[in-house]
Amino acid sequence: MTENSDGRGGAADVDWDAEAGSFDEVPDHGLRDPEVRGAWAERLRGWLPGRASDVLDLGCGTGSLSLLAAEQGHRVTGVDLSPAMVELARAKLAGRDAAFLVGDAAHPPVGEQRFDVVLGRHVLWALPDPGRVLRRWWGLLRPGGRLVLVEGVWGAVGISAEVMTGLVEPLGGHVLVERLSGDSLLWGKDVDDERYAVVVRGA
Repeated sequence: MTENSDGRGGAADVDWDAEAGSFDEVPDHGLRDPEVRGAWAERLRGWLPGRASDVLDLGCGTGSLSLLAAEQGHRVTGVDLSPAMVELARAKLAGRDAAFLVGDAAHPPVGEQRFDVVLGRHVLWALPDPGRVLRRWWGLLRPGGRLVLVEGVWGAVGISAEVMTGLVEPLGGHVLVERLSGDSLLWGKDVDDERYAVVVRGA
């Protein structure tokens, strides 16, 4: 798979419904290992507001990050294109202040609702025209809201931190880049590819 001219790879044609049953077996997907789970919880606590907030988790998968956010007192809306993923997320967060919708992360089906945080992990690279998607996501935020984007480059696919910074700078918010490759606890193993988070905060 070759990189596109905007620096990201083309998305593989994955059947996410078929992948849903085994998705959580990957350490940083299911967060079943207490150390991996704790590492993500700590990072998320630093990225999300300290007060209870409305979080939109786009490309939420089985809801692992949604669950961490809910455990930290946030109200979560998750969106995923895969009905099977959404079903698992609903079961994982049953009884919590969370709702899950089947829909396209590039065009979240949330109507006029606005959020304090738009969260996306390993989803933007797979969407066409990420610059346009980011502008749409930015428009879903309340004043003072923030984008929290966890991305990387895996072999020939992904978005580099340099390209991502160029995509978010026109939004006009304060941009913070946090390198994640060196934190093996997040991934359940050592990694040598590029992994990072970008947090963009509005005024």
